[in-house]
Amino acid sequence: MYDRYQTPLAERYASREMQYIFSPDKKFRTWRKLWIALAETEKELGLDITQEQIDELKAHAEDINYDVAKEREKLVRHDVMSHVYAYGVQCPKAKGIIHLGATSCYVGDNTDIIIMTEGLRLVRKKLINVMNELAKFADTYKALPTLAFTHFQPAQPTTVGKRATLWLNELVLDLEDLDHVLSNMKLLGSKGTTGTQASFLELFDGDHDKIRKIDKLIAQKMGFTDCFAVSGQTYSRKVDTRVLNVLAGIAASAHKFSNDIRLLQHLKEIEEPFEKDQIGSSAMAYKRNPMRCERMASLADYVMADALNPAIVSSTQWFERTLDDSANKRLSVPEAFLAVDGILDLYLNVVDGLVVYDKVITKRLMSELPFMATENIMMDAVKAGGDRQELHEKIRQLSMEAGRNVKEKGLENNLLDLIAADPSFNLTREELEKTMEPAKYVGRSKEQVEEFLAEVVNPILEEAKDDLGMTASITV
Repeated sequence: MYDRYQTPLAERYASREMQYIFSPDKKFRTWRKLWIALAETEKELGLDITQEQIDELKAHAEDINYDVAKEREKLVRHDVMSHVYAYGVQCPKAKGIIHLGATSCYVGDNTDIIIMTEGLRLVRKKLINVMNELAKFADTYKALPTLAFTHFQPAQPTTVGKRATLWLNELVLDLEDLDHVLSNMKLLGSKGTTGTQASFLELFDGDHDKIRKIDKLIAQKMGFTDCFAVSGQTYSRKVDTRVLNVLAGIAASAHKFSNDIRLLQHLKEIEEPFEKDQIGSSAMAYKRNPMRCERMASLADYVMADALNPAIVSSTQWFERTLDDSANKRLSVPEAFLAVDGILDLYLNVVDGLVVYDKVITKRLMSELPFMATENIMMDAVKAGGDRQELHEKIRQLSMEAGRNVKEKGLENNLLDLIAADPSFNLTREELEKTMEPAKYVGRSKEQVEEFLAEVVNPILEEAKDDLGMTASITV
């Protein structure tokens, strides 16, 4: 295993569950289910196929003779026909009706849709669990005031929980997109070499009514509601574009979260989990690097870039079918799923173990709060008999002086002392201290968290309660 390349997505990042969805075994088992569905449909619509043949196919649906298929492929250089042959070896009575009327894309494309659909369902389950943990975090810290930033410059305070709702809201949007794509996933069906169903017209002696039922019956047998109404030999590759755009959206949201946590860890306000024996740096032993969030960002970059692949592929398909999509699809689609799977495991692991340093958060807020409290101070001074316009100019000048003390001299923010020493304000230091209650400056942060959770998030979580309870461990 050490003498050849292995994708890190499988070795380090993606779960075994997601890896199986995109495994050869899953693909080939699905091929056999599709061949059974096709044979059953053709029998139901009147072709000379016996129940004995169907039962034989079902009896060998799971025990794939890979050795036979592998040897056959060396000879014929065609993966689908190799597996048709191998299936026929196990099912001699049904051998003649396997893949009847179908093309390679019948098993290939339908399987791709089935696998992507299962992948999306697993992504949805993990996304919901991340949302659940974020909701708990937001509720826990909904009233803890913290310094907010615009342009990464100190701005009007918010709360730690309110900031978490911003991360959570982006996942709500991602879930909406995911559900839209999931609800519109359809099979290719069995439409033949150029999508005209000409071979079935021959099989069913020109009976259009029967042929119109084929796709619907196959879809139902495979757990779908419908097939695409029209196609060439393949389903439109824009389907892959839609799917990977959803995954890229989730990656972007995770990237934003990971960036914020990395910045907060720099500020020593909030940290990602750090294990007892974890080493942060080979050189600097004291370091606690945000490696999980950095990994999230790195994988997210990959997924967002990878989403360009199916867009290019779909735009360059010629007429009813070209094969220049195949190699690209084999790489771009599974790897996007595996990478997002790894991202969501990291996201869940990080949120579940976030460490909040409330004293550091409060200290930083209090160091900036005097500047943000100036409007309230000015109003109190006006109530005490001052002139609003004169006080506005004085407080501007004093704020500049306090700012210079902090930035140029490295001193503490002494704005309150400067204001207390100016008789124009007619306010004592004690009176000014009363304006320094952080909760006065966070607006409706706490209420917004409560309303957002109650009205938007909790209904989603309640509907998906059977999927909750996942945990995520990180491999490396």
